[in-house]
Amino acid sequence: MDQIFEFFKHLINPSWIIEHGGLYLLLAIIFAETGLFIGFFLPGDSLLFVAGIYSKDLCHSFFDLPFAVIMLLIAIAGVLGNMVGFWFGRKSGPVLFKKKDTFFFKKKHLIQAHEFFGKYGGGAIFFARFLPIIRTFAPIVAGIAEMDAKKFMLFNIVGSFAWVFSMMLAGHYLDKAFPNLKEHLELIILVIILITTLPVLIKVIFGKTKHSPTAPHQEPAEKTDSSL
Repeated sequence: MDQIFEFFKHLINPSWIIEHGGLYLLLAIIFAETGLFIGFFLPGDSLLFVAGIYSKDLCHSFFDLPFAVIMLLIAIAGVLGNMVGFWFGRKSGPVLFKKKDTFFFKKKHLIQAHEFFGKYGGGAIFFARFLPIIRTFAPIVAGIAEMDAKKFMLFNIVGSFAWVFSMMLAGHYLDKAFPNLKEHLELIILVIILITTLPVLIKVIFGKTKHSPTAPHQEPAEKTDSSL
């Protein structure tokens, strides 16, 4: 049991993931965090930023591929993760809103993603990429809402590439500008987590009174959303 907890502890440590799992584990985590509801707790933004800092090591450990190709592979993993989430949402439908909470599934996260999708429509698939937890559940909600598949793929692809490239390039070039950046990884990761989770925390704290008590039992979104 202790080994299991230790493993999960490592999974939320971006630097450990890069150093021990390399590109393979990075691809798996980005895939899971962007479409499988069990991956909501995994690091996303901080992992990509740290991957940018360790870009040279990543390239050398994987056939000396160019950094651009590494980013491309990771962006594709994000696209595929969203596709799986979208498919899962279409198949599962409103049943998810009646599912009991478990360690890997929290209904409140689904409701938050539903509200976010209802506010921004198809654009939520793009904006959700930059919001922890929301980005995990947004494609699932889009599937439940029966969003047009072509529209979804457009926002999915553009959002994934914008998210991956911006975060990894930021880490890559900041590491070049400040060579001792790796010595302050814990502080950097903490700052990234605070910045990226702040909008979600504000929504949870100040938006509680706006939640409809019947939301989990209503149709998650009108089918007219598919035209967005």
